[in-house]
Amino acid sequence: MTTVHPTAEPSAGPVQTGPVVLRGRGRNFLAGIRLGDLLAVAPFVLFAVMFLLLPMSYLVMQAFQAPDGSFTLDNLANLGTPKTIDSFLISIRVSGTSALLGALFGLLIALAIIRGKLPEGIRSTVMTFSGVASNFAGIPLAFAFLATLGRLGLLTIILKTVFGFDLYRAGFNLLSFWGLTLTYLYFQIPLMVLIIAPAIDGLKREWSEAASTLGATKWQFWRYVGLPVLWPNLLGTLSLLFANAFGAIATAYALTGSTLNIVPVLLYAQIQGDVLGNRGLGAALALGMVIITALANVIYLVVRTRAERWLK
Repeated sequence: MTTVHPTAEPSAGPVQTGPVVLRGRGRNFLAGIRLGDLLAVAPFVLFAVMFLLLPMSYLVMQAFQAPDGSFTLDNLANLGTPKTIDSFLISIRVSGTSALLGALFGLLIALAIIRGKLPEGIRSTVMTFSGVASNFAGIPLAFAFLATLGRLGLLTIILKTVFGFDLYRAGFNLLSFWGLTLTYLYFQIPLMVLIIAPAIDGLKREWSEAASTLGATKWQFWRYVGLPVLWPNLLGTLSLLFANAFGAIATAYALTGSTLNIVPVLLYAQIQGDVLGNRGLGAALALGMVIITALANVIYLVVRTRAERWLK
């Protein structure tokens, strides 16, 4: 009779019987950081300290200083005057309107060039133009719109002489709320295209194919699948567009001057050193702008992080 011996299980390796010792980051966080890495990051840290932290600290101190250098709360109290409140409201309206319109038109353009049936070359052309146009602002942008849509602008004259339509008699004014909003859209729409394009790329075509197989229309796919997935990115991008428009000063000042009482223009009037200037009030205005812009950016960062986690 043959005796069958049980086969031993193969060993998975040496078994640790002693205590486990944590090394590297578990024992000392800085032990795993190399000196070369610290030196590589040092210029960025130095730049942030010199041009962000130090000016911000000086700004906060000035907001609580009287002309004689003593501590005061008058500068913050002056933010409650009707003129200052009106300037904040106008700035919020301009920024909010340009952000909403920029997000809407930018989303439509991005959907057309990414998920539409347009030629492939159009996408690269639009993305390249968006990268340039999103950074085109300030005095050159204001001059371009004055030369195009001003009272003696090229498009204004063409509409009047060729088509008999007087743009300004119809109620349009470039130096107004809608004129400034239209100017802001020139860089808001391209910025929206650049930011939302990666999120649209993250929408898998298998999702739309599966929805079509189950009998859903394109509208139903975007209503129940596409837009809910893109919603966090849309909300975050909307916050970023608002902050981008709220902090713009060169375009608004070069285009409207003191015609439109927005916060950046009022801030410039306070710190430029004229007779009516109040640097303390200017610092308080700047501090208020920083707080509003920071809140918008925090919303963007939080929502964008959640959106990236969802798309993964």
